[in-house]
Amino acid sequence: MAEQHQLISPFEPKLVRHVDGRRIISAGASSYGYDMRLADDGFRVFSPIHGREIDPKAFDDESLVEPPLRTAEDGSKYYLLSPHSYALGVTAETFHMPRNVTGIAMGKSTYARAGLLVNTTPLEAGWAGRLVVELANLADLPLRIYVNEGIGQVVFLESDEECDVSYKDRGGKYQGQTGLTYSKFSRINP
Repeated sequence: MAEQHQLISPFEPKLVRHVDGRRIISAGASSYGYDMRLADDGFRVFSPIHGREIDPKAFDDESLVEPPLRTAEDGSKYYLLSPHSYALGVTAETFHMPRNVTGIAMGKSTYARAGLLVNTTPLEAGWAGRLVVELANLADLPLRIYVNEGIGQVVFLESDEECDVSYKDRGGKYQGQTGLTYSKFSRINP
């Protein structure tokens, strides 16, 4: 279905576990979902040095810093997420949800077993864009977050009929995001 309706771009039609001779955290199509990859652009970590508080109604992007992209012994790239810290990233894939499909993005067990919490996020019917991924290191040690490898899985739920009002129809504030998009809040009620 994902390939037929061009839901995901770039699309990997099968689960990939090796790239350039090295093992990666799986990415691509799985049983009833898709293992999305973390892109190597748009990764930011909240920093108490640059910000004093986080207000989702008046987001201050100065509270976020870009950590250095590191290279592992095998040549893979990663960010190092400090213990008990929180970060935002963005998927390498762009999603185009049809009017009769909703997706639910969640973490992968490989990362969960290492202490990483990936926020559960809906991909509503009619939404299109690169998904912003919220990451929390719950562990007491720094955690490697690999780029261009699987960061979470999207499970797709298909309805027999199209929704009455899609995310696009109602002018959803995160429609069409192409990179890391911070919290948006309108002080004016629609």
